[in-house]
Amino acid sequence: MQKLTIAELAAESVELLPGRETLLADFNVALISASNASLAANVLTVCSSASSAALQGIVVAQS
Repeated sequence: MQKLTIAELAAESVELLPGRETLLADFNVALISASNASLAANVLTVCSSASSAALQGIVVAQS
């Protein structure tokens, strides 16, 4: 970690945050829905294999 010099510290500036009532009224909501489905069947077979590919979907809605 690098130490600050007095000149660097003096050059820093600050900004006031908005009031608490302003922060409470402004919000974002993001609804996320994810699904992953795969199916493989190997029924009544001898010395065989079954493979499956998974389909994935993600939906994001932000307001």
